[in-house]
Amino acid sequence: MNKTEIIQTVKDLIGASSCCNELKAAGQNWLNALGTANEKGAADALLQEIREDIATIDDAIGFYESPLATQIFGAEKAKALAAHSRDRKSKGAKWCDCPASSAGLKILENASALA
Repeated sequence: MNKTEIIQTVKDLIGASSCCNELKAAGQNWLNALGTANEKGAADALLQEIREDIATIDDAIGFYESPLATQIFGAEKAKALAAHSRDRKSKGAKWCDCPASSAGLKILENASALA
């Protein structure tokens, strides 16, 4: 992954509705630090935040089966998301496939392109 692609992936990450505020801030800080002496530190902070926030498949299932997910998505969609995650788990998936987790995984896999 080249620098342009990693920049777009970070933008995708922070634009995802499933991305928490702390991860959005870390992503934006890295974008703001591009080309500065702070870029490496911002990259390290972004990677650490991704590691803390990325959802495992079990985390996703637990969330989608929670009252909060029902409140956010509605009962039918929350149930469908839980079923989707359970199906993925049965096929060996280890990570949530929401937009934020998917982008986060891509960034972790290509961490060397950050700085």
